Amino acid sequence: MDFLRQLGMLLYMNLLSAPRRLGLACTTVIGVTCAVGVLVSMLAMSVGARRAAMGDVRPDRATVLSADAMEPDRSDVSKDLAAQIKDLPGIRRNSRGQPIAVPEVEVYVQARRKNLGNTVGFSMIGAGAGLADYAPELHLTSGRMFRSGVHELIASNDCAHRYQNFSVGDKRLVAGGEWLVVGNFDLGPTTGSCLVYTDADTVLAAFGRHSYNYVAVMLQSPAAFDELVNAVKGNPQLRMKVEHEAELAEANERQVNGELNFVSYFVGAILAVAATIGAANSLYALVDSRRRQHATLLAIGFTGAPIVASTLSEAILLAIPGALIGAGLAWLFFNGLSYNFRDSSFHLAVTPYLVALSIGWALGIGVISGLLPAVRAARVPVTVALRAK
Repeated sequence: MDFLRQLGMLLYMNLLSAPRRLGLACTTVIGVTCAVGVLVSMLAMSVGARRAAMGDVRPDRATVLSADAMEPDRSDVSKDLAAQIKDLPGIRRNSRGQPIAVPEVEVYVQARRKNLGNTVGFSMIGAGAGLADYAPELHLTSGRMFRSGVHELIASNDCAHRYQNFSVGDKRLVAGGEWLVVGNFDLGPTTGSCLVYTDADTVLAAFGRHSYNYVAVMLQSPAAFDELVNAVKGNPQLRMKVEHEAELAEANERQVNGELNFVSYFVGAILAVAATIGAANSLYALVDSRRRQHATLLAIGFTGAPIVASTLSEAILLAIPGALIGAGLAWLFFNGLSYNFRDSSFHLAVTPYLVALSIGWALGIGVISGLLPAVRAARVPVTVALRAK
């Protein structure tokens, strides 16, 4: 009880003296604001990238690929196996009674940027019949769907915006032949990515390949996933595995998010160290200015623990406004801002989780920066402190 009463009295006295030491307090607040603001702004990139990648993911979609494949584009599914997969239980059927199971194959193509003229590469996806049923979020904004057996393709509007010769009517040289762009489309929230679709069997013929990479299926319901997995495991001819669409999307974005998070925390840690040093110097100055006050309190019976706790509390109370201001500025200037990374564009997102993270970051800065000054405040000899001017 004495501890709490002494702590309350110390905090009250510290607050009363705050206006006289406003400059030192502002140093701590500004330092934390800068550190937190930069960290939240940079982490908003990884949150935005993940939202874009997961934007059109559905729990009732899955992918069947070879059991030993580390990535979908390294999988190998023969035409015979693709036909068997379509007859497995748990797969939804369209209005015509056909199973929504789309064999797909990915090939590497190149394009030139409109602004710089340099060459970049990305995957062109050959899709079998049923793409429109599997991806109802695919909306043609101009032109028409590609036809099977013909060198035709459709490209996302992002492709048409970024790269040369991806608008309707353009012709592209792919695998030594001319391919006609017959449509442009948007694909839900992933409109910031360049996506190109064409007929799967036409791709196999053009590139001299004989098998697909995987089969994308629409499930009867999310609960039908286990039914499909059991059917695949129960057929010894199918050396396949089934993955949720979300799992593959997460794996695809893991490297990008890892790089963005590493850079964010690396830069944030540097600024946090700088903010901690600045805050510690300010708190040392505050402690030194109160040496006579602390000596008097110790002489009349106060213990060192409340003095340590009050100094730490003061450091935390100065850090929290910095966190809120930094997170608020990050939200004001960067939330919703469009950003390009690795030929994909997405919108930065400052979320409640990032705000909570910024508060935790600030608490860490406050505790670390206040610990040594707090101990110093409690260990100053009374005789030395009483001689302080």
